[in-house]
Amino acid sequence: QVQLVESGGGLVQAGGSLRLSCVASKRTFRNSGVGWFRQAPGKEREFVAHISWNGDSTEYAALVRGRFTISRDNAKNTVYLQMNSLKPEDTAVYFCARSKFLVGFTTEREYEDWGQGIQVTVSS
Repeated sequence: QVQLVESGGGLVQAGGSLRLSCVASKRTFRNSGVGWFRQAPGKEREFVAHISWNGDSTEYAALVRGRFTISRDNAKNTVYLQMNSLKPEDTAVYFCARSKFLVGFTTEREYEDWGQGIQVTVSS
């Protein structure tokens, strides 16, 4: 099992930016796709973005495409989510997750390790 720890969340005004980090406890993280998901109050958890093991392949949810960027630094066992032009509807708890495979997926069943989540709040 790989432990994942998210950081970088907080409160920001609409139009602002935040960068989330997801740090893994083991180097095996480098051989896995990674995804970011989020869960807003009263809603189901939803896919945000994913990245392949080497960073060559990424995919974004339509709601964040063009505003969010996922990247990774395998030397640091870390995946990032740069969030720009934030909107109040981006308010949620954000989770990173490690895929069972070399690539990421939009559905949760392909992920086997999850972080505890971190709150992002965007004020209007």
